[in-house]
Amino acid sequence: MAIPSEKPYLIAELGVNFYDTARVENITPMQAAKKYVDAAAQAGASAAKFQYYKANKIVSKNSPAYWDLTKEPTATQYDLFKKHDGFNAEDYQELAAYCKEKGIDFLCTPFDYDAADQLDPLVPYFKISSSDASNLPFLRYVAEKGKPIFLSVGACYESEIDEAVRTILDAGCPRLVLLHCVLSYPTKFEDANLNMITRMQTMYPDLEIGYSDHTMPDPSMMVLSMAYMLGATVIEKHFTLDTSLPGNDHYHAGLPEDFARAVANFEMIRKIHGTHTHRVVLDAEKESRKQARRSLVLSRDIKAGEVIQARDLVAKRPGTGIAPQFADILVGKTLREDLPEDTVLTWDELI
Repeated sequence: MAIPSEKPYLIAELGVNFYDTARVENITPMQAAKKYVDAAAQAGASAAKFQYYKANKIVSKNSPAYWDLTKEPTATQYDLFKKHDGFNAEDYQELAAYCKEKGIDFLCTPFDYDAADQLDPLVPYFKISSSDASNLPFLRYVAEKGKPIFLSVGACYESEIDEAVRTILDAGCPRLVLLHCVLSYPTKFEDANLNMITRMQTMYPDLEIGYSDHTMPDPSMMVLSMAYMLGATVIEKHFTLDTSLPGNDHYHAGLPEDFARAVANFEMIRKIHGTHTHRVVLDAEKESRKQARRSLVLSRDIKAGEVIQARDLVAKRPGTGIAPQFADILVGKTLREDLPEDTVLTWDELI
């Protein structure tokens, strides 16, 4: 699969990380959220994405944790979500306006029907979490709003992806992007399985395929670069200002400099990938082609009228004369005038 013709749409998944930054820096959550937007925009992300949920709507109070408890010790999902569900529709309206001011798209994942309704006028696309990939009534409800959907498919069987795709498209969604995802925090590199991007392209040739990443940032951001090279048109990764902060989405998230490096990688990949679909001689090669190729050159002094023998010819640079492939034609020919050894022969010098 060739890389997409455009750079990938890069989503900085801010999620609810800003709450932790607000706490340690003693600022308001809104101030922290805007600080995150600023950093994501400066790093070159296409979109700053938040999460909109209320703990009592998303999870039972008895739901156990499924993250690394050594990084985030909160024992239940409810208790963790309750720490980060303070924003309401008015807050996201303010953030959407702020993102517009900063030149970055505002995205926010809804986790319930009310959230979807409130976000509808604010977002250009809906991003749906892997956790709702099998929540078909909810998928149908969001799809009926008529906006593009980015759907993560972590922890899904192919049959479940089929059901989700059919549900969303049948409900009238105009554009569906499936994001390969591994629902493990952090995802081990050996579990990233980016070959699934290629597999999903085969399964759904009429859809765009992207990637939602949960691996630890590697020094060269190779994981995101590889996803792009495999054809991912949308790439998402968690974003933080401090990976040492407690919380389940900081330690595996990318810093602003990681995102900036990924953006630079995408640009470099596009540049070196090129646009030609067939072999051509580039303008940059034409002078080198002329000077570095070989021509037929005299191996000794030859006088006018003297018959040229095979031993009188040798192939040397530059390639401005008669090409070596025509040596057999020159043998037996004569010259119009005396020429010294090492003359680069041209057709005008022959009789």
